[in-house]
Amino acid sequence: MLQSNSFDFINVLDRAADASWLRQTTIANNLANVDTPGYKRQDVEFQDILEHELRSTHTSSLQKAVDRVSLDSLEANVYTDYGSYSYRLDRNNVDVDTENVELASEQLRYQTLTSAVTQEFSRFSSVLK
Repeated sequence: MLQSNSFDFINVLDRAADASWLRQTTIANNLANVDTPGYKRQDVEFQDILEHELRSTHTSSLQKAVDRVSLDSLEANVYTDYGSYSYRLDRNNVDVDTENVELASEQLRYQTLTSAVTQEFSRFSSVLK
């Protein structure tokens, strides 16, 4: 993590990419445990945390909101999803189709985030030339 105000946006993108990677890993773990009796799917909470942080800055400018975000509070949390009821006899609540859609969506999100970080560094590189 870079410690400069000019890198605030990159630092937030970095945290989001880390959370996305964690979510992909968590979804892959759910898919690996689809046949484990009693297994409860897990997921990662990050988007709500980021949204809360951005809204708590009370500004209409995204750049100002990002500048004021506390990176210490941007931590992804893995939680067990007991709310998704299982209709299976083994009480496992992993739905393969849903997990595969979520995994594909998360892969796109991760690619977008890493591309955005690359673009930000390209902008810095252009300025330094």
